[in-house]
Amino acid sequence: MRPALLGMYGRKNPQTKKGAKEELLRDKQMLIQEIRSAHANWVAAQAHFEFALDKDQIDYAIYAMEAAEKRFEMLIKQAKRLNLSMIDTDRLLEV
Repeated sequence: MRPALLGMYGRKNPQTKKGAKEELLRDKQMLIQEIRSAHANWVAAQAHFEFALDKDQIDYAIYAMEAAEKRFEMLIKQAKRLNLSMIDTDRLLEV
């Protein structure tokens, strides 16, 4: 347990528990925004690959596409660990 959640004599402090819930909500909101941004970057990297002409551009496009895909996958795994469903995203972002 984080020290911030402990009140006097090691008991839970209800006010900091509320703060922890708000912090978790902010973290989820930021994660949703990061996932959307990462997906947009991945789609853009795929489009860049489609229009690459010479060998250097193709190599760069492949590198950028793989990096964007890995970042997107990493963020999705993080969302799964937080039990975050994309169905809930609109509700979380409205708050």
